[in-house]
Amino acid sequence: MSAETSKPTTVDGYIASFDDERHRLFLAKLRELSLAAAPQAEESLKWGSPAYALGSILFVFAGYKKHANFVFTPSTKEAFADHLQDFDTGKGSIKLPYDEEIPVELLTAMIAHRIREFVVDGVKWM
Repeated sequence: MSAETSKPTTVDGYIASFDDERHRLFLAKLRELSLAAAPQAEESLKWGSPAYALGSILFVFAGYKKHANFVFTPSTKEAFADHLQDFDTGKGSIKLPYDEEIPVELLTAMIAHRIREFVVDGVKWM
């Protein structure tokens, strides 16, 4: 992110705040995927990062210097553990290096699972 920019107040502003065009394009693709997979979700910034919610946060993504993180609940991440063996992961996060393809099918399936676990099971954000 550029040091002279003020803190973004929109997802557009968040993505535009990245100096590297490759990072902006990568984050824009994550946004497109998010909007397509969860069209009913409200998009906003939480903790300075794009977040998608249905009353409660469903998932968040964030850009960093060398990668982006896509963050779900730990229960969603655990449900896909067999598919995440090739990724660096955290409590609920999946590290997505900018120089690799976005795992669209996997993230789309995880978003669908997360929506179901919230709507059906009532699993709220961490």
